[in-house]
Amino acid sequence: MLEELLGAAAAVAAGGLVYLGAAARVVKQYERGVVLRLGRLHGDVRQPGFTVVVPAVDRLRKVNMQIVTMPIPAQEGITRDNVTVRVDAVVYFRVVDAPAAIINVEDYRFAVSQMAQTSLRSIIGKSELDDLLSNREKLNEGLELMIDSPAIGWGVQIDRVEIKDVSLPDTMKRSMARQAEADRERRARIINADAELQASKKLAEAAAEMSEQPAALQLRLLQTVVAVAAEKNSTLVLPFPVELLRFLEKAQQPPPQQPEQQPLPQHSEQQPLPHHPERQSFTQQHQQQAFTQPSQRQQPLPQQIQQPPPAPPPPPPPEAADE
Repeated sequence: MLEELLGAAAAVAAGGLVYLGAAARVVKQYERGVVLRLGRLHGDVRQPGFTVVVPAVDRLRKVNMQIVTMPIPAQEGITRDNVTVRVDAVVYFRVVDAPAAIINVEDYRFAVSQMAQTSLRSIIGKSELDDLLSNREKLNEGLELMIDSPAIGWGVQIDRVEIKDVSLPDTMKRSMARQAEADRERRARIINADAELQASKKLAEAAAEMSEQPAALQLRLLQTVVAVAAEKNSTLVLPFPVELLRFLEKAQQPPPQQPEQQPLPQHSEQQPLPHHPERQSFTQQHQQQAFTQPSQRQQPLPQQIQQPPPAPPPPPPPEAADE
C-alpha cells in the first residue's frame, strides 16, 4: 500500500513538474508580455520577471520595448528645383503600447520601414537642393511628423529621424565646386582691395609726417639700408637724395612758350557777302591796298568801299557786236 502511495505521489510530482515547465515563462527587463487566450487578449500586460500561463490555451507574445535603429534605404527623387538626388536616412523608434503593436499591425517594423521610405520620397519632392544640404534640421522635423502620425495607432513612437547622406550627380558637384571657387576668389579680391586701401591711407599719413620732418625720410632710408645689408646677398644700395632728382627734373623741363598774338581781321563781325565775281575782285584789291598801307590798318573803311558798286549791265550779244 505504501509503495502504491509513493508511486502516485511521484507521478503527481512528475506531472506537476511537467506542467510547471510548460506553463512557466520568463519576461526580460526590456520586454513586455501579451497573453492571448484562445486567440483573444487576456489580462494585462505581463511585467518583467517570472510568469505562468495555461499550457495549450494561452500564448505569450513578447514585445521588445527598446529603441530600434532602422536605416532607410537610399531613395532617389527629383527636388522642387529639378535636381536629381539620392537621399538615405535613419529612424529611431520604440514601442510604447505592446498590445497595439501586436494586435493593430501585423509587423510593426516592416510598417515603419515602408512609411519611412514613402515619407522620405515625399520630403525630397517638396524640398529644394539648398534645403537638403544646409537646412536638414527642419527637414528632419517634417520627416519625423510624417512618420509619427500613422505610427501612433500601431503603438510605436518615433523618437528621431536623421538624413544621413545626399548624393548628387557629378555634373552638379562640378558646378557647385566652380561656384564655391568663384565665391572664394571674390572674397579674396575684396580682402586684397581692403588691405590696399588701408595700406594707402597709412602710407599717406606717413608721407605727411615725413614731409614735415625731412630728417625722418633720411632715417627711414638708413633703416632700409641696414635691413638690406643684414641679409647675405650681393645687393649694393646707394642712397641718393630725392631733392637732387627733383632739381634735375625741373632743369630738363623746357621753358614755357608764350603763344603768338595774331591780328584779328577787321571785318570779323561783318557777315560774308554773297558770291559775285566782280565784288570778290574788288574786295581783294581793297585788302591788298590795306596791307600795303600799314597806317590805315586800324582805320575803318570808307562808306563807299563798304558798299559794293552796282553790278555792270550785261554785255551785248555777239551778233550785235559784229554789226
